[in-house]
Amino acid sequence: MADRGMSEAVVEEAAMSWFAELGYFVHGGHDVSPNGEMPLRDSYEDVVLASRLQAALRRLNPHLPEDAIEQAIRILTRPPKPTLVENNRWFHRLLVDGVEVEYRRTDGKVRGDLVRLLDFEDVERNDLLTVNQFTVRQGNVSRRADVVVFLNGLPVAVLEIKDPTDERADIWKAYRQLQDYKEHIPALFTYNELLVVSDGSSTRVGSLTAGPDRFSPWRAIEDATAPGPPSLEVLVKGLFEPTRLLDYLRYCVTFEEDPRSGRTIKKAAGYHQFRAVRQARAAVAAALRPAGDGRGGVVWHTQGSGKSLTMLMLSSALIGDSRLGNPTIIVVTDRNDLDDQLFRTFAAGQALLRQSPQQAESREDLATRLNRASGGVIFTTIQKFDRRPGPISRRSNIIVLADEAHRSQYGFVEGGARWMREAMPNATFVGFTGTPLETDDRSTPAVFGTYADVYDIRQAIEDRATVPIYYEMRLVKLLPDEAGITEAQQQVSLAARADHEGKDTPGGVQVQLRELVGARERLKLVASEIVQHFEERRAAIEGKAMAVCISRDVCMDLYDEIVALRPEWHAGEDDAGLVKVVMTGSAAEGPRVAQHARTKARRERLARRFADPDSSFRLVLVCDMWLTGFDCPPMHTMYLDKPLGGHNLMQAIARVNRVFGEKPGGVVVDFLGVADQLRDAVQTYTQAGGEGQPVREIQSEAVPIMLRHFEALRDFFDGCDYAGFVGGSPADQLRAVTDGVDHVFAQRDGRQRFMTLVTSLSKAFALAVPRTETDAIRDSLAYFQSVGAAIRKRLTGEAAPPPDTRAAVRQVISGAIASDGVIDLFDAAGIADRDVAILSEDFLNRLGALPQKNLALEALRKLLNDQIASRERVNIVQSRDFRESLEAALTRYTNRAITTAQMIEELISLARLIRERIHSGEDSGLTEEEIAFYDALADNASARAVVKDEKLKMIARELSDRIKAKASLDWTQRESVRADMRRTVRRLLARYGYPPDAQEAATHLVIRQAELMAEGAAAG
Repeated sequence: MADRGMSEAVVEEAAMSWFAELGYFVHGGHDVSPNGEMPLRDSYEDVVLASRLQAALRRLNPHLPEDAIEQAIRILTRPPKPTLVENNRWFHRLLVDGVEVEYRRTDGKVRGDLVRLLDFEDVERNDLLTVNQFTVRQGNVSRRADVVVFLNGLPVAVLEIKDPTDERADIWKAYRQLQDYKEHIPALFTYNELLVVSDGSSTRVGSLTAGPDRFSPWRAIEDATAPGPPSLEVLVKGLFEPTRLLDYLRYCVTFEEDPRSGRTIKKAAGYHQFRAVRQARAAVAAALRPAGDGRGGVVWHTQGSGKSLTMLMLSSALIGDSRLGNPTIIVVTDRNDLDDQLFRTFAAGQALLRQSPQQAESREDLATRLNRASGGVIFTTIQKFDRRPGPISRRSNIIVLADEAHRSQYGFVEGGARWMREAMPNATFVGFTGTPLETDDRSTPAVFGTYADVYDIRQAIEDRATVPIYYEMRLVKLLPDEAGITEAQQQVSLAARADHEGKDTPGGVQVQLRELVGARERLKLVASEIVQHFEERRAAIEGKAMAVCISRDVCMDLYDEIVALRPEWHAGEDDAGLVKVVMTGSAAEGPRVAQHARTKARRERLARRFADPDSSFRLVLVCDMWLTGFDCPPMHTMYLDKPLGGHNLMQAIARVNRVFGEKPGGVVVDFLGVADQLRDAVQTYTQAGGEGQPVREIQSEAVPIMLRHFEALRDFFDGCDYAGFVGGSPADQLRAVTDGVDHVFAQRDGRQRFMTLVTSLSKAFALAVPRTETDAIRDSLAYFQSVGAAIRKRLTGEAAPPPDTRAAVRQVISGAIASDGVIDLFDAAGIADRDVAILSEDFLNRLGALPQKNLALEALRKLLNDQIASRERVNIVQSRDFRESLEAALTRYTNRAITTAQMIEELISLARLIRERIHSGEDSGLTEEEIAFYDALADNASARAVVKDEKLKMIARELSDRIKAKASLDWTQRESVRADMRRTVRRLLARYGYPPDAQEAATHLVIRQAELMAEGAAAG
């Protein structure tokens, strides 16, 4: 076969070969379609391959009668729910647990049983099939998926693949196609477990409900230290290896309700979570007593990378492991709020556990729940373990999962951790942590062992599982004189060290430090800093912020100072107001505490409101609440005014590292001076072997990056005067933007380079604002963004950016420009609302008269490309002639053989020719399909000389009728029907006297035209 170069088809063929290596049957869509060589379905509307499903169910359930099998198939093929996501949830449960059926035995009694859909133990008994180019029709709409993976006839995965060499067809175009499929052929996705987008080298995996920021790279899972690039080959050979795939489907897919919207969310493990589940399960099995030592290892997954979900999935895998004999899972935390948060995650995923988790209410309740034969998922805090005269249980199938296992509060020597081990001497212990173990920590490894899996900051940021954290010190002094400042900073260090070691701050230091930090004059300065800083941040990046205070009293005092500056931010009701204090307390402590202290239920409602990107609740003041285990993806800024150290400091600042839309990073603003403690924490991270920077400096990293991007853009616009954009009249501003667009298109690869630069600058600016360095470039950035928005709106066909709350990075609007910052180029040039679709003469004249010649040229090129692309779906000969003319002109222009003005004239002439050809076809009395076949037949000069025009029209009409009659056969996908069509065309041409020497070329062209028509119908 000739070398075709890289293309989408080549990548698809490679994927199919990798599936074949894994033992999958592989077929083309035409083979398995109705009337195919080996049809597996009766209709294009069938997405389940019924014959393979029936054969598999018989094989996997030999003890069940035929009517039970048929009943299961009827249930599977008749989804009962009103929405796609609910049907998908319904199916997943059946896939994992089986289908409940009833049948009558030979003795006449009715019996209930389960029909298994998969054999999880003997993987080879399952039927594995991959189909390339799988067409699905629903109603009058058809779509064709690139690769569909079937398990026992059920379509559990869809892979959408793009050409790696086509810059316009990236993996996000594949993502948008999958969304289109979900809308138009939802039946295929009722059974879907995994969605994949890839261009061969870049590959991402997501669930049915995942947005683009939740489609994660998939890397190799064998080596945690070097997982390699996320290629399609790695995905297929890793995740789709049959044993792994069934493991994944059984334990690593879960559903939960979004507490804000009530929507059902489907969550599927990332590669690091799947790897950790497999590694930790193997470590637990090896550590099981009496043969093992009870140390199941430590899972270190950086904060924000889904640790809670990993714990849930591991629990499911341990419960399902026959080697563990129906174990009891005990989940241990050291704080009530963490216990509640983790419990909610497990309660939402109880279908994965196949049982309801339970929360121990007291020491006595814990002992009662542990005194059982087997099974159960029990949540407790470490404080509920106390010294006892003897063990509660000596069973060896008790598995303890300890969250943040390194914390000194656990009391490894004398306290909860020791008493927990004494209460369950034969249990196996697994530790989870978001920060590494310290080098001098001997107790934690003694209980849990070595690392079972590591997912550090470098990996998390590369995968965009988290965003980087940037640090900025804005010290608000505790005392005015230098000697006092030194003493106060020593007190801050003492308090932070105590926090790191899990001890109380020495009494005298604590009282004095709280008085210094909470001094009214100082809080006025802190409040002013927060208000000014946050307002400037919000102008560049939408989202939320948290201020961490040293005490509840300081929280309340700071609140008063903030609302004194911004009264409109206050509201007495929980469901209103921009700023709130979140803390515990009771009415007995007085009316001031009662104003801010809330019940657990009210705090939970407030947490949901804060996490909602669309709510007006933007700034929260806390002391201890929400510093660990709390997720608010839109939060991008933390104001730190409390001495924290070690793991607690790292946990707190990680509140701003969650992924949200285009959020470029989180910012920590330090008012108190915890830089030394931060350096210590970073050193601990590095010494433990972690890679990547836990914290980056705004001044040394974000600002220089911003300035580099600004310099690059300023160089790009060298020679373009855009001074009129700032402070000029509206006409001056519009002219500056149109001139800027013209300048962009005058550069080689200008649009792509410019869009990349302006996106990079916008993100860097959002990180650096409001440092003074941002003031100097604000107006220029507003200009660059306006030029980019104008290009995107009219010349690229790209969708506008999503709303601010999802995009995170906002348009920086100049004071005089329109509020939306988007300028319609044609409107600015005085040619708006013209008939662009048919390239009217008036429109062409106005476009040709534009003073911005590069803009006019780019607009014409865009319009002609669109027009030709639309003709390609209708008439192959016309579009070929138009495309050749356009490409010839572009080649002459690129080679500088013609000027920009001459190029514009050529494009206008081509536009007129296109318009005339379309109109002349309409005047011929033929339909659009018939015109396409007429052009194909008349393409040969010798044929036109021999066959009269009226006869060519007759042939075209008959060809159109014949091909329409075969449309239901999907003959474009089947060689046998295509061969029959060729014979039909040859006979027809011979009957009408078409020259024999021209018949072969005409037949080939007609077949291509017919394929084009069929593809248009399938896409439509």
